[in-house]
Amino acid sequence: MHFAISASWGPTDPTRAMLPFIFSASALQANDEVTIMLFHDAVHLASKGVAKYILPVGPPPRFEEVYNHKNAKIIVCKPCAEVRNIFKESCLEKIIFAGMNDFHIASSLPNTRIITY
Repeated sequence: MHFAISASWGPTDPTRAMLPFIFSASALQANDEVTIMLFHDAVHLASKGVAKYILPVGPPPRFEEVYNHKNAKIIVCKPCAEVRNIFKESCLEKIIFAGMNDFHIASSLPNTRIITY
């Protein structure tokens, strides 16, 4: 199965920011595929060094596990990032800058479930 996940929470709410990654880690453990699209405040997680400081209350952070997994793709909403002065050069290497059309493509893949956070 493939999960297309829309994430919009970032540093302002660390627990909500990590929920898409906690879910994704569980999906990846089951050999599923995951595409996470970061919107709004969540785009901050793509910047180098930021995610390691986003610590949820209760569950463990799972960003690195998801980021490094071969079946996971993290996309950043380019307009959301650029309006916050976040550009590809300041982001983690595997992060993909794209737009809503790319999330639509990920959401339209066969055997896909869409989840929003």
